[in-house]
Amino acid sequence: MTGKDMIKITINLVVIYVIGGLIMAFVYAKTSPIMFIKAKEEKEAALKLMMPEADKIASLGAWEPHEKHAEYYAARKCGELKTVSVKDEKTGKMKEEKECVDPQDIGYIVEGFGKGYSSYIHILASVDKDFVVKKISILGHGETPGLGDEIQKDYFLEQFEGKTVDTLVVIKGETPDKIQAITGATISSRAVTEDGVRNGVKLLKEKLSKEVQG
Repeated sequence: MTGKDMIKITINLVVIYVIGGLIMAFVYAKTSPIMFIKAKEEKEAALKLMMPEADKIASLGAWEPHEKHAEYYAARKCGELKTVSVKDEKTGKMKEEKECVDPQDIGYIVEGFGKGYSSYIHILASVDKDFVVKKISILGHGETPGLGDEIQKDYFLEQFEGKTVDTLVVIKGETPDKIQAITGATISSRAVTEDGVRNGVKLLKEKLSKEVQG
């Protein structure tokens, strides 16, 4: 193979890499807004499921468990839902929206992350105005199949209803008032319970107790 052949092959490879990079950039530019919108819609749906009796879920602030962006929310019941006409900024056409009149907080939702055995576990937890847990949901994780992934099962999640900061503690074996660890997955159990949910509830109490009392 001559030097010219080597140069030719090198140039061809560079051209292929450049074209491939441009194609990937183009695809990303086209799909990333769609992915963002889809992720936002999925999160809004997940928040609504955490407290379906609420008319409105309003963001109150953000925090960074394990240096990951997470938010906390107020779940609100409207004194009245009015239908109002507003102009769509994109189309310029009029559309109907619901306006929440005299909203009252009925509870709170916190997003958090717990450091599990092989992943950071993405969690949502809802509480009432006394910061008693109503429900939790696992939004995402990469825990071990057949062991750590049991954190998604109802038998584990249903234990959280009625728990407080003091009772969000993992116990190996049966327990009447705390959280029973998943067999063979104590680290994952603690990541959800103590690192994720308990720290999230602590945050809510810290940020909102004075407002609730007032």
